[in-house]
Amino acid sequence: MRVSVIGAGLGGLALAQGLRGAGIEAEVFERDPGIVARFQGYRLVLNPVGFQAVRDCLPTRWHPLLDEIVMEASAEQLILDPQLNEIGKLGAARTGIVVDRQVLRHLLLTGLTVHTDAALTGYDVLPDGRVQANFAHREPATADLLVGADGVTSAVRGVLSPDTIPTDTGVRFVIGRTPLTDEFADISKAFGSKIAGDGVSLLLGAMQFRTPPKQAAEQLAPEVTLPDIGDYVRWAMILPPNGSLDNATAQDAVLSHMQGWHPQLRALIEQADPDNSALLSIRVVHPGRRWTTGPVTLLGDAIHATSPTGGNGANTALRDADVLRRSLIEAAEGRRDLLGAVDDYERHMFEYGAEAVRTSLERLPAFAPEAKLS
Repeated sequence: MRVSVIGAGLGGLALAQGLRGAGIEAEVFERDPGIVARFQGYRLVLNPVGFQAVRDCLPTRWHPLLDEIVMEASAEQLILDPQLNEIGKLGAARTGIVVDRQVLRHLLLTGLTVHTDAALTGYDVLPDGRVQANFAHREPATADLLVGADGVTSAVRGVLSPDTIPTDTGVRFVIGRTPLTDEFADISKAFGSKIAGDGVSLLLGAMQFRTPPKQAAEQLAPEVTLPDIGDYVRWAMILPPNGSLDNATAQDAVLSHMQGWHPQLRALIEQADPDNSALLSIRVVHPGRRWTTGPVTLLGDAIHATSPTGGNGANTALRDADVLRRSLIEAAEGRRDLLGAVDDYERHMFEYGAEAVRTSLERLPAFAPEAKLS
């Protein structure tokens, strides 16, 4: 069996790793000109399902390394004012496993065949039931299954399910990261909480590695090369509806909403890495009507993009990867046919994927009251 995965995000790479471990040929095609063409280094909170999914997709020899580059975290989820006084609660305390996206992505890339500058232009289902993926700048690739793991703007979804389109919530946010030093020890109570300002919300989260990733890889898995990064604070400011940077830098845009805020909060933004700050929009994809099962399917944000306020986008994509991996292994071992395996994956994925989008949108008004949810 051969599988073509479109998109080198966490979900697509986890699937490819899981298939590779089972002896199933998997190639990954990424539209970006290079693996590190875009900065993708922010912390993620994985729930037990998401963490177990990525663990099961990885070779067992890398499990000690995975355990060393994550942190267990809990947060009270307070609501604080700009002077860090408690004024409310977001909900029940949240726990999980915290991982850096960039570090996890490099671990998942190890040993895989990944073709960059491979923008998909479409695909054709061949008479023999296989599928041919067509690209703008490279020769077509033929496989038994094509998996669209290519995000909110999925080119695969555009052909497979053209009526399923992203919904823009109107919410914009600036995200960045700042090295975690002793200077910021006094604001640690804000990590995992929401700081409510005048029309904006600032969210902070710490990433503290048990062992620096590069050092951990050298000690535990020399064949793996991980980024040389240290502890940091990830910050994100949710702007007023349809907010923009107005030609300002990401840092300046955030600071313009922080007059009179606690000086350490302002210092946190002032000391951020300007190259790793960006303005992003919150778009969601509601899984619509199922298509006829065939040799093409979707995974992750390509079919159920969630609001980040639900904390389940990466978790759901990794769950997709693991569920599809298990189904395809059964097909490769002759315990079921390929289309039956894909159908079983899609039935489950549509159900929990729709629930993930719904719950993420339920939480969005707590951070952006004027978001468009329909």
